[in-house]
Formats: sequence, C-alpha cells, structure tokens
Amino acid sequence: MATTIPTDSAKHDVVADDKIEDVREKTSSSDAEKEVAVLDAEYDEQEAKRVLKKVDFRLVPLLSLLYLISFIDRSNIGNARIAGLEDDLKMNKNSLQYNTAVTLFFVPYTLLEIPSNIVLKLMKPSRWIAILMFSWGIVMTLMCLIGNYSGLLAARWFLGVTESGFFPAATFLLTLWYRRYEVQRRMAVFYVAASLSGAFSGLLAYAIMQLDGDAGLSGWQWIFLIEGLVPVSLSLVIWKLLPDGPDTASFLTQKERDFLVRRLAEETGSGRGQVTNDDKMGMKHIKSGLSDWKVWAAVVVFWGNTVGVYGFTATVPTVINGLGYTAETAQLLTIPIYVFASILTIIFAWGSDYKRQRSPFIIGGFSIAAVGFIAQLAIPHPKYPGLTYGFLFPVAGGLYCPFICLVSWIGNSLAPSSKRAVGMALLISVGNMGGIMGSNIYLSREKPKYTTGFAVSLAMCLAAIAMTFLLRWAYGKENARREALISEHGEEVIRARYTDQEMLDLGDRSPFFRYTL
Repeated sequence: MATTIPTDSAKHDVVADDKIEDVREKTSSSDAEKEVAVLDAEYDEQEAKRVLKKVDFRLVPLLSLLYLISFIDRSNIGNARIAGLEDDLKMNKNSLQYNTAVTLFFVPYTLLEIPSNIVLKLMKPSRWIAILMFSWGIVMTLMCLIGNYSGLLAARWFLGVTESGFFPAATFLLTLWYRRYEVQRRMAVFYVAASLSGAFSGLLAYAIMQLDGDAGLSGWQWIFLIEGLVPVSLSLVIWKLLPDGPDTASFLTQKERDFLVRRLAEETGSGRGQVTNDDKMGMKHIKSGLSDWKVWAAVVVFWGNTVGVYGFTATVPTVINGLGYTAETAQLLTIPIYVFASILTIIFAWGSDYKRQRSPFIIGGFSIAAVGFIAQLAIPHPKYPGLTYGFLFPVAGGLYCPFICLVSWIGNSLAPSSKRAVGMALLISVGNMGGIMGSNIYLSREKPKYTTGFAVSLAMCLAAIAMTFLLRWAYGKENARREALISEHGEEVIRARYTDQEMLDLGDRSPFFRYTL
C-alpha cells in the first residue's frame, strides 16, 4: 500500500475553518497566507502532543513490559546459578561450563535477528511478536525439567532461537511512530525495562527461592517455571493489543492516522523532501542495509555495551556474593544498582532528544562506565566490600545509558523503513555477538576480582568512545557536503532530477536527508 501524504488542502481541513476565514477577512492575501501558516504550525504542535499521548499510553507500556519479561528470561540463569543450578546439574564450578551455557544463547540469537526483521516487514508486527513470545515462554518453562548439563546447553540454544527477533522488532516498531527527536525518550522508557529487569529479577528470584523444595522442585527450577509461564500467557492476548503502525491503528481516528503519516513523511532532518515508512521489503533494501559502513562502525560502539552488560548481568550476583554476602542478600543488593542505571538512562534520553544530539551522550555514558571499571580493577577485592559494591553503580549506569542513544542514532540515520529494518537488525545482531565475548571474560577462577572481565570491558568502552568520534565526523562531513550541493545548484534543480518515487527510494541517500550528530 502506497504512503498517503495529505495535500495542503487536506491539511488545512483540520484547522478550524472559522479561524482561517477570520484571517482572510482581516488581512491581505499574502498576510492571510502567513497567518494560516502560523495557525497550521500551532495546530501541528498541539495536535502532535495530543495524538502522541494516545500512542504513548498504548504502545510504550506494552513494549516495555514485553522487554522486561524477555530480558529476565535471558538473564535469569545468573539467579538460578546461586539458587543451586550448578550443584543439581553437577557442573564443574572451576571450569567454563557456566560461561559456555551463557554464551550459547547468543549464537542463534545473533544469527537470526536479520531474518526475523525481514519477516516482520512481511507480516504484522503484532502477530510476529506474539509468536516469538509464545515460543520463548515454552522453552523457558521446560527448562525446569532439565536434569544435566547437556540439557542446559540445548535449552539455552533454543532460548536464543526464540528470543532473537524481539528486540530488533520492538525498536524498529517504535521508529514507525515517532520522529527522530521524539523516539529516544520513548525507546529509553522501553529499554529501562532491561535495567529494571536486573532489579526485578533479583527481587523475583529471592521470592521464588522461598519455594525451594515444594513439589519436589529446587529453587532454580521454580525460577524457570514461573518466569516461563508469564510470556506464554501474555502471548495469547498481545497480538490483539499491540498496534502495528500509524496507518492501521484502530485506536486512532482517520484524521489522526493521516496526521501521523504526514508528519513522519516530512521527517528528513532538513525541512525539505520526504521519506516513507510504507515501502515494501525488497532485495535492494536488504543489500543497502547490510552494506552501509556506518552501521558496521556503530557495531563497535554496540560492543562497548554488550561485552560489559551481558557479562556483568550474568555475573553481578556472584560478584556481590563473593564479597561475603549471602546468596539471598546478593540477590537483593542487585536492585539499587539497576534502579540507578534506569534513572541515568532516562536522564540521558531526555537530554539527547532535548539537545538533538546523540554522540556526546554516548561518549559521556561510556566514560562513566570506564571510571567504574578502573575502580574495580584498582580496588583489592574483597578487602573493601562496600567500596567495591559502590563502584558497581557507575559500571551499570555507564553501560546502560548510552545504548539507547546509539540505537536511536542509527534508527535516525536509515531510510526508507525497509533499509532501517535490516540495518537496525544488523546492528543489534552483530552487536550482540559482544555478548559471546562478555559471557566468557568473567572467569570463575578469578572471582571475586574478575580482572579479565573488568579489563576487557574497559577496553571495549574506550574503543566505543573512539568509534563514536569517527561516526560523528563522518555524518557531519556528509551533511556539509549535501548543504553545499543545494547551495550550489538550488533546491528546484535538484528536485527536477528525480521523480517523487525516486526521491523516496533514495531514503537516507537523498540530498535533502540530514544525519543526526
């Protein structure tokens, strides 16, 4: 279905007719046109706030809840570990068996994200997300039945298969609803669910562990069982609740749908030209999304997050446990760390959208994390448990807060939507391979200091900072080149070279498209 862009006359229909007529009666023709333009701008701003509030209440809480559940299910192995998993499965605690189990999740998870987003563009996002939820919920539920290490490896593999498509699908879906400097604050609320999952997972695991021994099941089995049944139950209704896009949203009126489609089509960053979210997935979009070097450069920045986050999330209960706290207390002490990370993530997202900048906030976040990692390397563990625990806060906060800035940055920089679907999936897919590294650098034989884990995570933070500077320079140089092109030849001459459809097909390669810095 082709994108419908309301004409100027249709656009003026939504402005109160009596206001326009009053303007025309009291002013000359040229003055009337200026006044109508002002009325249109005022109406657009007020209407955008009203309509987006409806979208916010319908879309963002749903996606946040689903991401909270998915992140708990992929990371609860850390909680299960100190709830008796290793003992019951007779795992060698001094080997890499636990690290291998954590790592195996990321192999299918990274390989299937791009195919998943291609499927997403070919069918309704709500249906595809519901299918994914039901599948990973079944896998998680059945994990309570595993009786040996081989079963754990198989379960982690299939959990990676079934969870692979959710995050790229959810982040892409958000870009279909909001303009570039509106999306990050919504994406941050969604992503904070990942931060809160660490806190909520610790609290939930603490409560579930009280069931240890009931019905002949250990505490870790109850964790898998209960936390697996939740997504299974939600998947049965979520396909009816989750909206697919502004052009088909049943909770909006037709005028509201047209309004959202129009304002999104005009979002090129320069105030000129148009983009589309209604293009059909084709091979050219797949090739374009996979070959954009800037996406591959952003992967290095992504690794700065995933290497630290996935290793940290899977290990932090054990780190705290190794400082002399009991297993139950260690679960509870993870909560304030993730709450702090959530608050910092929201602050950075609002600041980034307000300043209309991405790169400074990415650099700032990784700098905070670097300070935390340096402190962890310098403190003689476990001699100062309070100080060690305190510096876990900047580690978590600094790792979480720049991530959503990066995802928004790349989402802002890819058009049309089919290329964005592939490019964002590529970023997340290859970026999540950092989880493979992160899962294998926190070595059991090095606890409680974990020198290798903290040192490698620090190095990746520094690499992410360097690559962010490079990307900002490249985007800025291309923006300047396009401005010079228009200044030299004129807007009308450039428009005359392309049909309207060709201009839409150019997407982020259009001379009117500007990259966010």
